[in-house]
Amino acid sequence: MPQYLRFGIAIFCVILDQWTKIAAANALDLHETIVVLPMFNIFLAHNYGAAFSFLSDAGGWQRILFTTISFVVSILLIVWLYKLTMREKWMSLAFALLLGGAVGNLIDRAMRGYVIDFIQVYYDKWYFPTFNIADSAIFCGAALMLLLTFFEKDTEDNTDTKLADHKAAKSEKEPK
Repeated sequence: MPQYLRFGIAIFCVILDQWTKIAAANALDLHETIVVLPMFNIFLAHNYGAAFSFLSDAGGWQRILFTTISFVVSILLIVWLYKLTMREKWMSLAFALLLGGAVGNLIDRAMRGYVIDFIQVYYDKWYFPTFNIADSAIFCGAALMLLLTFFEKDTEDNTDTKLADHKAAKSEKEPK
C-alpha cells in the first residue's frame, strides 16, 4: 500500500472522529441520550480515563500519563508505517487505523483533558462502555493485526529461511 494511502486512511479516521465528536457535543448535553435504534443510542459522555474509564477518577495526573502514552505510540506508529513495504498492505491498514484512533483521542486529551464518547450499545439492562470513532478504529486495527499475526501464511523468504535452518540442523546431527 502506498504511503500516501496509509497516512490518508489515518487522517480520514482523525477527521471523521473529530467531526463526529464535535457534532455529538453540539447536539447533546452531557449524559443526554438520543435513541437511534433498539440496542443503540447516541449518549454524550466525557472519559477522563483510558479504556472503559480506567483511572477516570484518579485526580488529574492520568491526563498527562495518557497524553504522553498516546503521543509516543503515535510517533512509533508513524515510524512503523514508513518502514512497511508496499506488499504489507493489510498490516499497513492495521497501523493506519491504530494511528488514526490514537491521534483522534490524543487531540481530545490534549485539548480538553478528556475524551468525548458518544456511541452506546446495549442489550436489555446491560450497557457496553460508551465509545467513539477513534476507539472503533483502534479496535479494528488491533483486531486486524491479531488476525494477521495468527493467520499469516509463510512467505517465500520465510520458507527459504526455514529450509536453510532445517538443512543446517540436519548437517550438525550427522557424524563426521
